[in-house]
Amino acid sequence: MSDPGRPARPSLAQALPYWLKLGFVSFGGPAGQIAMMHRELVERRRWISERRFLHALNYCMLLPGPEAIQLAIYIGWLLHGLAGAVAAGVLFFLPAFALLSGLAALYLAYGDLPLVLALFQGIKPAVVAVVLYAAWRIGSRALRSAPLYGIAGLAFVGIFFLDIGFPWIVLGAGLLGALGGRLAPDRFRTGGGHGGAGRGYGPALIDDDTPPPPHAHFAWSRLLAVLAAGVVLWLAALATVAGQAPLAAMAAFFTKAAFLTIGGAYAVLPYVYQGAVEQFGWLTGAQMMDGLALGETTPGPLIMVVTWVGYLGAGLAGAAVATFFTFLPSFLFILAGGPLVEASRDDIKLGAPLTAITAAVVGVIVNLAVFFARHAFWPAGSAAEPFAGAFDWTSAALAGAALVALWRYRVDVVPVIGACAAFGLLRALLAGG
Repeated sequence: MSDPGRPARPSLAQALPYWLKLGFVSFGGPAGQIAMMHRELVERRRWISERRFLHALNYCMLLPGPEAIQLAIYIGWLLHGLAGAVAAGVLFFLPAFALLSGLAALYLAYGDLPLVLALFQGIKPAVVAVVLYAAWRIGSRALRSAPLYGIAGLAFVGIFFLDIGFPWIVLGAGLLGALGGRLAPDRFRTGGGHGGAGRGYGPALIDDDTPPPPHAHFAWSRLLAVLAAGVVLWLAALATVAGQAPLAAMAAFFTKAAFLTIGGAYAVLPYVYQGAVEQFGWLTGAQMMDGLALGETTPGPLIMVVTWVGYLGAGLAGAAVATFFTFLPSFLFILAGGPLVEASRDDIKLGAPLTAITAAVVGVIVNLAVFFARHAFWPAGSAAEPFAGAFDWTSAALAGAALVALWRYRVDVVPVIGACAAFGLLRALLAGG
């Protein structure tokens, strides 16, 4: 009955420390966070096979909202149902919520945080390395045929050189995958778990052929119950802040923002900037940029910058409102759509477009690495002149060392980021900063 090589099923209490740890170390944006989950959940703990991991990731990439936290919610849901989904999602963003709220309070009290910013200057090159490493890790497993390599290349060219929006890249990749699934289905199949792409890891707890657990079976009654519960929860939260300006305005605004984040945080930031700065005046443009810099270099999804916006606009209550209404839809998307996704695992008509989307995501991740590298290595650059000013050779060397540590020596992400942060602080102190 039991496979001696298969890991034991963890209880919810045993899984909680991992989800909390992930919340504290989830640097590097979605690419780095997904790579961390892959390394821990697929390779080390073997809670889920690579094929099941990538299939879930493909679905999350289609959704509005932060795909990394949705992937955590999905895996937590597969393992432990509703309680697992809530635990994985909340613990993923809770450390970032506390950290950004605390930094916002210090920011308002003291105006600047030179030592903290010095630490972040060291973290930026580490982020470049983490994202590049993520591109390699995911790409080496997702790109299993020439057409998939081509889709990844087209995605990079489209987003980097042609400034095509991410939703259009997803749509284009999905159409190419649908066509490829008809013409060459073997070239558009996701690699298997321990029998394919995941060979060497051993059998997984949720393996390629493991049937979905009972709570993951699709039923119309369950779908309607989830949707009804989500609407009731949203209306109850909305009623709690009704008549309390600006909390009510934040609730409505961030609900809309949650459904516009197709393509990740960078796709919705202009919308958040326009509403929070220009329309409502919750903070200034300079404060928004400072929050974005902190959001890029603190754990958690980048969209956690909404916590910063909410705090500067209405204190801790504003931070809570902005965070709650931004993330509520992510839980509903997984709990409502997860059973349908599980039922589509062996359907090439659905699987091929999702596999092509994963290939496109690899190109987008490379673009993200270039974006971070531009900011880390040309600190004087701007949107108009991104490569203006002197090239920061020290930061480039630090990024190279971090990449070697991650890729060649398989050092864990946490000590790499810690070492880079300490270097950034030492560098500022030696420079008199």
